[in-house]
Amino acid sequence: MNSPLAPFHLAFPVHDLAAARAFYGALLGCPEGRSNDQWVDFDLYGHQIVAHLDKQLDLSRRVHHNPVDGQGVPVPHFGVVLPWDAWHALAERLQAAGTEFVIEPYVRFRGAIGEQATMFFHDPSGNALEFKAFKDPSKLFAK
Repeated sequence: MNSPLAPFHLAFPVHDLAAARAFYGALLGCPEGRSNDQWVDFDLYGHQIVAHLDKQLDLSRRVHHNPVDGQGVPVPHFGVVLPWDAWHALAERLQAAGTEFVIEPYVRFRGAIGEQATMFFHDPSGNALEFKAFKDPSKLFAK
């Protein structure tokens, strides 16, 4: 499907709205939108993500990992494809903040179609996130 990008919407559970605000708002720099005592909207690079409070959330829930490029990629996960320089700036900010990575920031498929920088980490409620950037953004879906 080749169409202009439209913002996506994703709702996901969190165990603590204050922790979600600190992580998505302060650390990732996502502006906060509407909220109430049960949920908070965030602007994730132009996309609407909504942290919904689930006080019964099982923080030990099992996350599946698939082997990709010699790494254990957590599934499910979500994130954004950023411009190359923005990805590097975010990686540096997360490293400086002492973020614990599931997969440390690195470049995969170096020199091949689909060369990309990627990193995986969890939010305070255990939701897995991936942020990536393509050296050549036109190769996002190239085979």
